[in-house]
Amino acid sequence: MLFIGICGASGSGKSTLADSLARKLGDRCYVLQQDAYYRDHSHLSFEERTVLNYDEPAIFDHDLLLADVQTLLAGQPITRKAYDYGQHRRADTNEVINPPDVLILEGIHSFHDERLRRLMYLKLYMNVEPDICLLRRIQRDIKERAREIDGISAQYLNTVKPMYDKYIRNYINEADVIVARGGKNARIVDILAGYVQDELSKRGV
Repeated sequence: MLFIGICGASGSGKSTLADSLARKLGDRCYVLQQDAYYRDHSHLSFEERTVLNYDEPAIFDHDLLLADVQTLLAGQPITRKAYDYGQHRRADTNEVINPPDVLILEGIHSFHDERLRRLMYLKLYMNVEPDICLLRRIQRDIKERAREIDGISAQYLNTVKPMYDKYIRNYINEADVIVARGGKNARIVDILAGYVQDELSKRGV
């Protein structure tokens, strides 16, 4: 199995690139979203959950994510993890995920855990201007997560930008490939798909 990591700021096009690459590779590829591995804070009230910092590395259950990746790499299935953005709590499922030929992990802190990075065959960093990322984030949060502009603005100023400056912008130093122009870069998708398919062929997969 080839394990690929995609990292970058919120709104940089990580999901778009991951999904485009997965479509090129077909059923042999599966995408894991780091957002599905937010720690469960169901012991807190809804109001308390809404003010947590969802952009800091510690908000993710890195141990659970690592365990799931290691299980898939060992050829064993896992169950799909999920997160309810409206209620700010975990919403795991019983859906079984079988080990694919290519596993893609995308997330803002997908390069944070050194244990996970060491398992990655290829590390991609999305290098997109912060103002473009902000505009994309606003559109996504309004359309997909039913959030108000005031809340989006407050979260950006209080957590998103500070965590980008402190952590996410520096993950570029861990990357094997730096991707410009976001996830809709069709040429890079074709190049990456060809590279991955060639490596799978070399391995007899």
